[in-house]
Amino acid sequence: MTEDPFTLFDEWFAEARHSEINDGNAMALATVDGQGRPSVRMVLLKGHGPEGFIFYTNFEGRKAGDLLANPNAALLFHWKSLRRQVRIEGAVSRVDDATADAYFATRSRDSQLGAWASEQSRPLESREVFMNRYAEMKAEFEGQDVPRPPHWSGFRLAPRQIEFWQDREHRLHERWLYVADGQGGWSRGMLYP
Repeated sequence: MTEDPFTLFDEWFAEARHSEINDGNAMALATVDGQGRPSVRMVLLKGHGPEGFIFYTNFEGRKAGDLLANPNAALLFHWKSLRRQVRIEGAVSRVDDATADAYFATRSRDSQLGAWASEQSRPLESREVFMNRYAEMKAEFEGQDVPRPPHWSGFRLAPRQIEFWQDREHRLHERWLYVADGQGGWSRGMLYP
């Protein structure tokens, strides 16, 4: 077992990207709003490294509202094909505009237009209303690059702790917990299953 949790994460993540049928980069994101009410949903990991784990969203939706009110969150990767999971807890912060712009430029044009058309997490009268908004955005940006909407960006979760869980027979699982020491290093230990 490595001393560096990011090296281990990179190894497990690479395996998951090949073994999972769909979206090996899918992770559950748990947040808590300003009143202490929890919420969890699936998002996609779009960047990671020692600085943290990055995902993107509409900043007018509930998840961004939760994170702006309480900048702490938890992530969970569950890779069923590998019988593994990784739990991560830490503080979140917005990514800078250059990072958000660079990622937005890699999205398909339809996804870029969808970011403009969606009023994420708000009530929607019908699918037709959304598709009409999408068609309006398609016409508005015809023949030009689609810029990143001002209400769309990303968050980076800087981990305080990372737990690696490996399934074993008879529920005799293996768990390793890495805890940031506050000085750029990590302590490592095992947990009972």
